[in-house]
Amino acid sequence: MPTADELLGRGVALRLIETVGRAAPGRELRSLNDAADALEGLSLRERSDLLADALLKDLPEDYWALDRIFRSALDDELFTGWLIWPVTEASVRAALSDGSTTTSFDGALDLLADLTPRLTGEFAIRRLLETDLPRALPRVRAWTRHTDAHVRRLASEGTRPHLPWAKKVKAILAAPESTIPILDALYRDSSEYVRRSVANHLNDISRNEPDLVVATAARWLENPDAHTQWVVRHGLRTLVKRAHPGALALQGYLPAPLVTVTGPVLAMTTVAVGEELAFEVTLTNTGAEAAALAVDYLVHHMKANGALRPKVFKLATRTLEPGQSVTIARRHSFKKISTRTYYAGEHAIEIQVNGSVAGRSPFRLVLDA
Repeated sequence: MPTADELLGRGVALRLIETVGRAAPGRELRSLNDAADALEGLSLRERSDLLADALLKDLPEDYWALDRIFRSALDDELFTGWLIWPVTEASVRAALSDGSTTTSFDGALDLLADLTPRLTGEFAIRRLLETDLPRALPRVRAWTRHTDAHVRRLASEGTRPHLPWAKKVKAILAAPESTIPILDALYRDSSEYVRRSVANHLNDISRNEPDLVVATAARWLENPDAHTQWVVRHGLRTLVKRAHPGALALQGYLPAPLVTVTGPVLAMTTVAVGEELAFEVTLTNTGAEAAALAVDYLVHHMKANGALRPKVFKLATRTLEPGQSVTIARRHSFKKISTRTYYAGEHAIEIQVNGSVAGRSPFRLVLDA
């Protein structure tokens, strides 16, 4: 994954200074120059905020004067990439602090639509959504008919309830149904880039409103195109892992299939942090009809208090004919990652088939090999 230096380092900041300087001749841009020298050690978000602060110090306070400068910069082909993030943040902050709030609010939305093909306005738009969701949503829904796929994606991505790296929009979390019309307009979009955003957005909603998501997916499947099954499958992925019966049924996975689970058979009973644990499981269809199977596995991690907490991982999807067996092998990594702390002690792996748990094999995790 690229580092913050690679995405929004001093070189990019100097390009921001260069392009803005050409769009606003005569401005000294002292704050921007100081910010370009102060990026080291900051996170990506902190760098964007620092440069946005500098833009607001160096450029006119009036929103529409700022809007004209950034639109002039759009004529410069170098005005693109990660330098756009602080530009979008500065634009929205200026609009919200402007005295003519209504017109500047709408102007900022229009500017984000024009800037987003250069990178994205999905982070900056969150301030506008939080400030006045009823005003913003009709304009965002209009973007679903835009000729540029980047703008159509902004309609979906910018309104995601749990957009990574972005602030939460309490107004959207309080009214999860408010963004469904946007998804309805885009789930059959011609762009895979847009459809992926729709699926991720649907998956975000599923964290708190599973029944709303299942009902929405069911409507889409009544009027599908060649890509709808993928969008639905990707959008329901968390609910399938959680064994939500409605989500499983939409994917053709019947509860409690007549399947015998043998295993999981572990390659070792003790594994050290940093190593991999190999295991395999054999599934046999003992029923009289073909069985579509969504197969996951649960790793029961030891927590600091000694309790076990499961985390679900995707294993495979298979369709077995009557009497047919299949053996599925996997290696699970216990490599150190920043989002998980490992604790020594007894853990376990369990298999989940169409939401039903079967087979449990314990193993011991140690901190050193």
